[in-house]
Amino acid sequence: MSVNPLMPSGLAADPTALNALKGAGNDKAALKEAAKQFEALFMRELLKSMREATSKSGLMDSEGENLGTDLLDQQFSVQLAGLPGGLASAIERQLGAQLTGAVSAPGTPSMPSTLDRINASGRQTDFVEKHSAAAQAVARDSGIPAAFMLGQAGHESGWGRGEIRHADGSPAHNLFGIKATGGWNGKVAEVTTTEYIDGVPRKVVAKFRAYDSYEDSFRDYARLIGNSPRYEGVMEQLHSVQGFSHGLQRAGYATDPQYAAKLSRAINTTLSLQRAQG
Repeated sequence: MSVNPLMPSGLAADPTALNALKGAGNDKAALKEAAKQFEALFMRELLKSMREATSKSGLMDSEGENLGTDLLDQQFSVQLAGLPGGLASAIERQLGAQLTGAVSAPGTPSMPSTLDRINASGRQTDFVEKHSAAAQAVARDSGIPAAFMLGQAGHESGWGRGEIRHADGSPAHNLFGIKATGGWNGKVAEVTTTEYIDGVPRKVVAKFRAYDSYEDSFRDYARLIGNSPRYEGVMEQLHSVQGFSHGLQRAGYATDPQYAAKLSRAINTTLSLQRAQG
């Protein structure tokens, strides 16, 4: 993996470094360093949110701009983390309680949002590692970038947490939320899902396609996007995260009015993870 010379090795630069912090326990030096890393991650996410809120589209214009901005945010977050009056001290206390199972002392600030972000980053890393081989195999045959498929699969399945399952709990291997319509004759899984009807979220029971493997899910998705006239415009946008995401929304892939924005973020997250893992 290539390392940015402006960054120390650790969480802010490398999401895979999360696993190295699990054994910190009562080691005060390790907890202090972990707290600094967590503060850097928190500040990086804050900078990212501010950029999205002040940009015209709220999305990166290109992969190159996304990488440059991400690296700049990483540099700023690491330089600012650990300064007096920052969050690191509070995070250190909270981490000590979390890692040792102790109860936080009265008045100790809780950092659930930060810890949730850490857990989410770990899930995303594990998801991309788990499904990269299948996505890359299908990408070679279909031309759809592996990162685009992994990002969409991660978004649709909650990075594996909301994966579609049969009534007995076994996996349906459907990572893309493709419904059992359009003459589907294969296996089916019935689940309760959220649909947006006239812009209002509703809980409905729907039938989804079920597969024998995750690679089958990627291949069926690629056939759907590559062979259906409905998604013809999407296949013309394989060079652009934004174009691909907005093309899917315009084609009616999902009913969520914010689908393109959410999918773009998921794909950009996948691209960042692939760079970190590469």
